[in-house]
Amino acid sequence: MRFTDMILLVSPAAPNTVHGNGVTAQRWAGILRELGHEVRTAQEYPGGRYAALIALHARKSADAIRAFRAENPRAPIVLALTGTDLYPDLRSTGVEPEVLDLASRIVVLQEHGRDQLDSARRERCRVILQSVPPIERRRPADGIVEVAQLAHIRAVKDPLRAAAAVRLLPPDSRVHVTHVGSVLDSDLAAAAREESATNPRYSWLGERTRAQALDVLARSRLLVLASQHEGGANVISEAIAAGVPVISSAIPGSIGLLGHDYPGYFPAGDTESLADLLAAAESDRDGFYTQLARRCRNLRHLVDPRREHAAWADLLAELSLT
Repeated sequence: MRFTDMILLVSPAAPNTVHGNGVTAQRWAGILRELGHEVRTAQEYPGGRYAALIALHARKSADAIRAFRAENPRAPIVLALTGTDLYPDLRSTGVEPEVLDLASRIVVLQEHGRDQLDSARRERCRVILQSVPPIERRRPADGIVEVAQLAHIRAVKDPLRAAAAVRLLPPDSRVHVTHVGSVLDSDLAAAAREESATNPRYSWLGERTRAQALDVLARSRLLVLASQHEGGANVISEAIAAGVPVISSAIPGSIGLLGHDYPGYFPAGDTESLADLLAAAESDRDGFYTQLARRCRNLRHLVDPRREHAAWADLLAELSLT
């Protein structure tokens, strides 16, 4: 294949990291190769002529997008908007309209993502849900009801909300939150260490490989996601693929994946409401846990890799990249 037939995929996070953008970039590169394309991945524009650019994160990849357009004036650009692009809104997050307008297609990771765009840009927007192969369930930990929290230590993830919630549970509760995530905010990390040392129902394990994090998820009874904003969390797809029910903050990024009427939402930042949902899930009060499990099973088709593969095939065909 000629160099000019290659697709460039730019992500601010390296594809071999455990960060969300890196996981997404690695998966997308694999899909593109399966579709017969040669792919180069980079964290910034490396120069050269390419058939197309796929860029993750409008703000962080803005320079790469401009440089690519200058050197590849006819090649299509696909821009994937992340949670920190979309929320609370494109203006306040620093997304430049010029960068949006350079994109031939805009990709969002859940249905509500396109609501952040005006009608003209929405016509160029495609929803591509993130897929995960089936994850085999693991033997649960003895003596506890383990709740996985897979979230890096940064403010937007509200990483200590679950720890605060389990402190409100009754004395006989067996709920225990196991938190996996790397440090992106040193002050919050210090608080997480202190919480892990003093809260018998919360353990922060720090950074782990993706495989190790998924092992924690696969043995857990629940996943909790407390984020203030998400573009379309990989971890929700992973939980669905593992058959692990989800309790999530009621944010557009989660509602766009789980549905408006999903029963496992709590208001973002509401510790007491999260504690009540955890207690209801532990006891299966009024069939709550059973309902969560059934709803998540019914969503498994959404994270089927064949679905994401087909969505990318359709998008590339629209751009005559077949």
